[in-house]
Amino acid sequence: MNIGDRVRLIHGREEGVIVGFTRDNLIEVEIEDGFRIPVVRSEIVVVSPEEAARFRRDESAETASPAKPRSTDALAEHGVYLAFVPVNDTTLALYLLNNTDFDMPYTLGQEQNGRYQALKGGTLGRKSSVKVDEYGIGQFENWGVFVWQALYFREGMPTLRQPETQRVRFRANTFFKNKTKAPLLGKDAHLFQLDAATTTQPVAVQPEKIVESWENNRSNTVASSKAQTQPVARPAAEVDLHIERLTNQLIGLANADMLRIQLEAFEKALDGAVAHGMGSITFIHGVGNGTLRTEIHRRLSRHIHVKFYEDAQKEKFGYGATKVTLK
Repeated sequence: MNIGDRVRLIHGREEGVIVGFTRDNLIEVEIEDGFRIPVVRSEIVVVSPEEAARFRRDESAETASPAKPRSTDALAEHGVYLAFVPVNDTTLALYLLNNTDFDMPYTLGQEQNGRYQALKGGTLGRKSSVKVDEYGIGQFENWGVFVWQALYFREGMPTLRQPETQRVRFRANTFFKNKTKAPLLGKDAHLFQLDAATTTQPVAVQPEKIVESWENNRSNTVASSKAQTQPVARPAAEVDLHIERLTNQLIGLANADMLRIQLEAFEKALDGAVAHGMGSITFIHGVGNGTLRTEIHRRLSRHIHVKFYEDAQKEKFGYGATKVTLK
């Protein structure tokens, strides 16, 4: 027996995957609902791939008939979620939940540092869930963007339902406050709905239009200020450059576009601080992959009004903020 083997309890109906070995001849098994249990080696057997495939076919055949509802039944058309279930104080287990009455061919992946990594894919049956992976809370800033794509299928569908794509980037101050009972799992989780319950028509997302709109708004604001000879706005002592603070139109926005928006906001705040004679200003840029921090430091090193800059309040921000002292 090895880690990763699928096993079945001899004197029970539970199945699971071996995730570790402990002392006293005990094996740690993670069962379907995410719980880990210690089991004596002699009480489990390895499930062969052929046997597992056969059981899946038999279970599908047994449940195929009752799964068909009457034509008068109301269908649950929405209810796809990402659920982060606490495993312990430092780890969260990610589940994809399909609480609709449709079978859902899907893919779920992550974008980090401009690269895409597939996490899970297949067909998730109606009213079912699948565990995707486990994530350390300490690495929250490095989770990147989750990308979900899905189709919907139901035998005898009278109309075509459009495919869906959703990109999700989480922010700490909202993520950890959003905790509730997850459907299907019946556990407390940080729960986020992927399908828009109020959207019936597909929306064409054009990232270049989002950036153009943001830049036009900024240009119009600057032009208006000049025309009216209004003074430059005084920025706050701490300026948050997380992209979620600067725009709420994140779906389809490329990493290069996000960086451009963040640097525009940085330059605007720095100019305002200089114009108002502020002694210092702090930029909260996060840790991430370090691209934004590196570019900010590069620009600060060449700025004629910057006396020096340093990492700000490491006990609070780590390396996620930079304090700038002005001349």
